[in-house]
Parts: sequence; structure tokens; C-alpha cells
Amino acid sequence: MHYLIFILIAPLLFLQGKRVKRNTPKLPEAAGPRAGRVGEGCDISLLVFGDSAAAGVGVESQQQALIGVVSQALANEYRVEWRLLANSGYNTAQAMRMLRTELGTQSNLRFDAVIVSLGVNDVLSPLSAKRWIEQQKILVELLSVELDCQTVVLTRVPPMGDFPVLPQPLRWFLGRRSQEFNRHLEQFSIQEPRFTLLDFGHQLDAEAMAIDGFHPGELIYRDWGLSAAKAILLNKSKVN
Repeated sequence: MHYLIFILIAPLLFLQGKRVKRNTPKLPEAAGPRAGRVGEGCDISLLVFGDSAAAGVGVESQQQALIGVVSQALANEYRVEWRLLANSGYNTAQAMRMLRTELGTQSNLRFDAVIVSLGVNDVLSPLSAKRWIEQQKILVELLSVELDCQTVVLTRVPPMGDFPVLPQPLRWFLGRRSQEFNRHLEQFSIQEPRFTLLDFGHQLDAEAMAIDGFHPGELIYRDWGLSAAKAILLNKSKVN
């Protein structure tokens, strides 16, 4: 139904999209190193991978962003070797090309745990949800086999119908699109035991989001990171 409505109001949605892109402040990726080591104990290697949310857009430093929260939480029990591989604006296909490039230059690239943030830029594109899930299947295979990763954490697409920066009816349409993507992702998670499906962990209200109304704020990154760390620790305990 929402695609039928899209056809009827496509010119309006297009104009709203252009206006949002023009008027929304472009925030930088969080500052700080993209690799490091923290904690003491047994070794665990961690990769945060994906788009602008993975890159920490919306907060000032990587310590406040997803990689900082997760690595600090895991450092309570492990010696964490962490790395961030993310770029603003990347969709799933672009992110996989980036990862394959890294694999081509570093043949011994391996991680115990990978947290993935992808989907928003796919929702914003003409890509169908079914095609996106096919890409997620390839991604899970790539992470599980090529990176020999035992714990893969995929994050649900955020509820874009709650993004304060989006006007109606664009907000409604993208909200329905993100819901459709998540339904397919949930179905895939039932069939595929090699990954854990994760929520952001906090309502995307205006106060919790970044000043652009589009990216996570510090509170969302904290809840998301703690949830991801919990999922990694739970899976480690099952494996051990």
C-alpha cells in the first residue's frame, strides 16, 4: 500500500527529500583513532563496520560513539583489540566493497566479533527490501567465513518514521520502508543462526538524537553499545 501511495505523491516526496538534504546540517564523523587496544585479560578482537552511525556521526569523539562504548564495556573482562571500518553515506553494497578491499590488502584480517550498522542509506535508495536481504546474506557469509567471526551482530534499521528532521509525508513513507526492511531482516534472523539481531536500545526522540535530527546522540550510542557488548559477552560464554 505504501508503494502505491508513493507513486501518487512521488513528486512531493522528492521535493521534501531535496529540501531536507539541503537544510540539514552535515555533521562530521566522530574524531579520534580508528584502531586501538584497551583492557587486560584474554584477547578479543572487535570490528565496528558500516555507515555514518558506525562512524560516530552525532557525537564529538569515538569514545562517545559505538566503538568507544563497546570496547570499554568489553574491557572489563577482556583485552580488546578494536577497529573501526565505516564511512558516512555508505549503503550495504559500498560497505562490502570497502571490506573486500581491506581483505585484499590484509589477508590475515580476522575478528572475534563484528557489529554492523547498515540499512538507512539502503532505505533511502530505490533498492528493494528483498534485494537488501540478499546482500545481508552475502555479508553474513563474508563476515563468518572470510573474517572467521564467531559473533556477528546486525543492528535493525532505525525507525525512520521517528526521525525528527523528516517532514510528513516523507517521514511516514520512510518509516514504512524501514519497517519493511526490518521484517525481512527478522525473518532472515530466524533462518540464520550465525548472527544476532540487535535494537538501537533507545527511543529515537528529538532529545536523544543528534542536533541534525537524523543521527544518534550520545545516549543512543551508549544504550546501543552496551546492548551490543552484552550480546557479544553472551555469545562468548556460550562458545566457551
